[in-house]
This record gives sequence, structure tokens and C-alpha cells, in this order.
Amino acid sequence: MTTIVVFLLVALALIGFLFLSPPPEVIEGQAEATSVRVSGKLPGRVVEFYVAEGDTVQKGDTLVHIHSSLVEAKLMQAEAMEHAATAANEKVDAGTRSQIIQSAYDMWQQAIAAKNITKKTYDRMENLYNENVISEQKRDEAKAAYEAAEAAERAAASQYSLAKEGAQREDKEAAAAMVNVAKGGVQEVEAILEDQYLIAPCDGQVDVIYPHVGELVSLGTPIMDVLRKDDRWITFNVRETYLNDLPLGAEIDLMIPALDKKEIKAKVYYVRDMGSYATWRATKATGDWDTKTFQIKARPTKDIPELRPGMTVIYRDHHK
Repeated sequence: MTTIVVFLLVALALIGFLFLSPPPEVIEGQAEATSVRVSGKLPGRVVEFYVAEGDTVQKGDTLVHIHSSLVEAKLMQAEAMEHAATAANEKVDAGTRSQIIQSAYDMWQQAIAAKNITKKTYDRMENLYNENVISEQKRDEAKAAYEAAEAAERAAASQYSLAKEGAQREDKEAAAAMVNVAKGGVQEVEAILEDQYLIAPCDGQVDVIYPHVGELVSLGTPIMDVLRKDDRWITFNVRETYLNDLPLGAEIDLMIPALDKKEIKAKVYYVRDMGSYATWRATKATGDWDTKTFQIKARPTKDIPELRPGMTVIYRDHHK
């Protein structure tokens, strides 16, 4: 009887060894998405956000309002210079009257006074900055105001010189050139002010907002990240022995644990050797060999809005 039992157990073991399939190997991947950084060229203070983290946005939607009193003041100054240059250009053909010369001189003196005031302010700000009393941005704002006042003083001096010399051909050309310079200054400041309202660069979802309302931001400071809804993929790092099962263009079955084990299909569109630093070393002296690691990227065949970057994605290889 004992012999029969032993024989049956051995037979069952052999059957299990020969016919039962081993469980499939599990490969963990990770969901990724293109993140677009939103930033601007206007230094200023964050006034208001029109979106919150997690909101869905369309390309062109307004995201945030940034205010800069310094740049707006520079715009007013640039517009004033344009008006002055235009007026001088219009009157240059009529010759130079004494009143025009006096007016040009007065504007020059006003510009000199403004330059002196801004120079003193900048010097004080520079000293306070060196003593770590104020921020670098405050020092830079004072410096920008001083440089703008210097430019205004030079322009006013040119207008005064033009008025004294009279309306010769060269004077007319200079007056027209000053108008163009002044218009260019206005356009430059207006281009900067365009970024006081930043807009969404693409369709997507607001991922992270960095500053808070009321905070100062400098040139190029990251304001927020927007995840593109049309560019999401899944990355796997696998040994080269899996490449036959994951060729370019292949559709594979995946599972997302965080989405209630949702089953999805994805298409392999990228296969790349990760280099010698990512090599699986042989564990035996003979009978085995080193295998390299490859990075596989696959894009879901259908849009999955709830798929977030960082989520684990499972691939089961039934052939191993």
C-alpha cells in the first residue's frame, strides 16, 4: 500500500513538472507625460491665478496675472519720449523758433534732474543690497530705472542739440530716426508687458503651481507646469532577452494597479540600449552570458485621462 502511495505522489510530481506552466514574469514600468514649463519675461508680483492644480486647460486659456509697476512706468516714459520725438519731427520743417529751443532745453534739464534722482536711488539700493538688507530684484529695479533715466537724458540732449542747429537735411533725418528709436522703445516695453497675462501653451492639466499670490517673480521664473494630455507614455527597463516579445510596433497588454487594475493596450514605439552601465552580469562562470538592459517605451492606444506620471504599470511576459 505504501509503495502505491509513493508511486502516485511521484507520478503527480512528474505530471506537475512536465505540464504545469510557470507563472508569467512580471515587469514593472512607469507612466510618463510631457510637462510644459510656463514662465515669462516680466518680473513682477503675482496678482491672481485663474486656474488651480488639477484643472484642465485649453491652449490659449489665461493662467495667471503678473503686475509690474516698474515696467508700466517705463512704458509711460517710452510713450512720452515717442510723443516728444514725434512733435519735434513735425516741427523740424518749420525751422527752430526760440520757444522750441527753450522747450527742448527745459526738457533736457528735467531729464538731467530725473537721472540724478534715479542715480542716487540706485546708489542707495546698491549699498543696501551689499549689506543684505534688500533683495537682488529691488536693486535691479532701481538700476533699470536709472538706466532708463540715462537714456531719456541722452535723448533730451539730442533734441536740444537738434533745436539749436536748425532744420537741415541731416537734422530732419535725425528727427525721423529719433521717432523710430522712440517707437522701438515703446514696442520693446509693450512686448514685455504682454507676459503680464500668461496663457496655456497647450491642452493639458495643471500639474504644479510654484509661487503664491503676492510673491515676487523674476525674469524666467517657473510659474507652473502643464501636463500635455496628448503625450503620455509608459517606460520599461528590460533585459535584451525580452526584446523578441517587445519589438517596435507591437501591441502589448498592460495593467495599471492604481486604476483598479485597469487593463489597457499600448503600442511599442521606442527601443534603446541603455549602455554598458546597465548590463545584467552573468552569475555563473560558464553556461551564461552578460545581457544588456534596454529601455522600452509604449504609448496607450486609447486616451486615458486618469493616467498620471509616476503610476506603476505592469507587463506580464507569458513566454518566460
